[in-house]
Amino acid sequence: MTGTEFRILSSEFITSSASGKDIVDDDMNQIVFAGKSNVGKSSLINSLLNRKKLAKTGNTPGKTRLINFFLINSSFYFVDIPGYGYAAVSRSEKQKWGKMIKIYFSGSKNIRLSITILDIRHDPGEHDIRLIGMLEELKLPQLILLNKKDKLSNNELFVRLSVFSKLFKEYPSVVDVLPYSAVKHFNREKVLEYIESYAAGGPIDNR
Repeated sequence: MTGTEFRILSSEFITSSASGKDIVDDDMNQIVFAGKSNVGKSSLINSLLNRKKLAKTGNTPGKTRLINFFLINSSFYFVDIPGYGYAAVSRSEKQKWGKMIKIYFSGSKNIRLSITILDIRHDPGEHDIRLIGMLEELKLPQLILLNKKDKLSNNELFVRLSVFSKLFKEYPSVVDVLPYSAVKHFNREKVLEYIESYAAGGPIDNR
């Protein structure tokens, strides 16, 4: 850590991948954002960037259909992968997304951290567990963010954090489990610490 507050000074969309194969390969490190279609992934990315519309949001889940690369501080990438599990998408489309995501995770040599986003109000579903298991097999560090913390009371928050902590304690790849609010930016600074550390090529040292 640098001892100074990490700031995101610039962020710009660079390119998209429709297959997972044509990934950005310029030796810059990548921080990946993954999560179910209705988990608020795009809003969370915009919260971290302190911008309103860089990552597309909307009332209809499943808006992200490509792997999108955003250059941050001219030194590393945020990578937004398609939300999974959206019921209104055809089975063939779901299979296409799943294949794309697997090809990307398996093929990119520059992924340093996956920020895996879950809804704190609900237990992980089949698709969530499958993704987390794949990252575990690939030995990719993952930070579990429990979004929509603002929807819970303090008592409810305590209960849900206990549930998730027990669920993920057996996953060595999980570096931390944190509640988050994209609405109120709760835990933004802590998440940015992880991003700074992993984007620079090393793990955070104050867990």
